[in-house]
Amino acid sequence: MLNIIWPIFLIVSFIYAILNGRVAEVNNSIFESTKSAVELCISLLGTICLWNGIMQIAAKTKIVKHLTKILNPIMKKLFPDIKRESKIHEEISMNIIANIMGLGNAATPLGLKAMKSMQKENKEKNRLSNSMAIFIVLNTASIQIIPTTVIAIRSALSSNNPTGMIIPVWISTVLAAGFAIISAKLLMKKF
Repeated sequence: MLNIIWPIFLIVSFIYAILNGRVAEVNNSIFESTKSAVELCISLLGTICLWNGIMQIAAKTKIVKHLTKILNPIMKKLFPDIKRESKIHEEISMNIIANIMGLGNAATPLGLKAMKSMQKENKEKNRLSNSMAIFIVLNTASIQIIPTTVIAIRSALSSNNPTGMIIPVWISTVLAAGFAIISAKLLMKKF
């Protein structure tokens, strides 16, 4: 659908600019926007590299095991069919920790790894297991304590208060994750 909407917006904008004699302004804004996009990507790259590095260090130390122990009561309720000491349990924990830290870019490869491991254990290969479905829901509506990517974007765009949205992020992510998990658990019982 977006493949249709965006080109329509662009075409209408160009036609409007031509009819109003503002082609030069459109041209200038295109080049300014591309410059801003490149600057933003470079500043985000540093943040992503830093947090991916921290997650790699955490994965090789006992920090992950300690954080996994903290998450155990929640994991037991959300993923009852996954063994506590399994590799899948650790991969899911790493993904959840990365999402909580606001590291969506670091969480994605960890989530894919966890899904591959869960698929190996899945008895019906062409159907999602309940654990896989809950994991997708939890990963999509993740709770974030430190939304690092959003803070980095706001900092790169010279926000006066780049961390000013933390409390609304906490509220919205907790509500979204809670509602998503409850809905998924209820729907699993029906289907």
